[in-house]
Amino acid sequence: MNEAFHIISDGSCDLPVELIQEKNITVVPFYVSFDDKHYLKENVEIGIRDFYQQMVDRKGVYPKSSMPSIHDYEEAFLPFAKAGMPVICICITTKFSGSMQSALNARALVLEKYPQAEITVIDATINTVLQGQYVLEAAALRDSGVSYEGTVSRLEKIKSTGRIFFTVGNMEYLKHGGRIGKVAALAGGVLDIRPVITLKQGEIFPSGIGRGRRRTTQKALELLLEYLEESSLGIECYSLAVGYGYDYEEGISFRDHALSVLQEKGYAIKEIPVYQIGATIGVHTGPYPLGFGIIEKGIHPSLPS
Repeated sequence: MNEAFHIISDGSCDLPVELIQEKNITVVPFYVSFDDKHYLKENVEIGIRDFYQQMVDRKGVYPKSSMPSIHDYEEAFLPFAKAGMPVICICITTKFSGSMQSALNARALVLEKYPQAEITVIDATINTVLQGQYVLEAAALRDSGVSYEGTVSRLEKIKSTGRIFFTVGNMEYLKHGGRIGKVAALAGGVLDIRPVITLKQGEIFPSGIGRGRRRTTQKALELLLEYLEESSLGIECYSLAVGYGYDYEEGISFRDHALSVLQEKGYAIKEIPVYQIGATIGVHTGPYPLGFGIIEKGIHPSLPS
């Protein structure tokens, strides 16, 4: 592929390895540990399926994730700096991780050696499957011939449109991770009450509660429909995906139901990709996160030509 610039992201983007290779994207992995001592590179030293299997098999053990190091980013940047290839590096929201700071520190080190290097580091303000969609939009802009500067500008404009509407299997991991003050207060300790959560602009917000999986997944779908109804753009102007954790079959069933409902309501949509949520977020949600990621496309019919 003849690139005008290269795209790098951290492992929070949760894109399948095959798709990363197909789109010529470099991913700098996060690390995950089940014992606080041995940290393994996600998708390099431990696969996502194995990660979730361990969570399911070792109930009561809470894994932890660790961000990529400065050295990890430096190794990713250097080949492109040497080749004179500009880089756009997209990092998980700074509200969740210091990954972007590692990237900025690595950028400074690389610029000392290669002052002419062009490396733009972007705070995605989002994470997981939604971050992956954002990274794919960067690739679409690049592959459509949009300039380096034009791509950076467009990415900055669309990131505020990103939303995740999701639920989890139970409150256990969210409570343990200390991520959900407002959500925990809303759900309390009521038996089988599960939260529905919205992520936007780097932060999570409670969007309702429900007893049982069916009600909370339905609420996530309702939030998606509200978002689309309030938008001035058509559904063809958005990138929409489903994210799931351990249970692939549940992810597919959830996607198929959503597709059916959207089509019944007159939305011209033929498919929704399904991606597995990785360890970076999975350590906080537990094995059963499920929901939608949606963000405005980098290039779409409503844009002036």
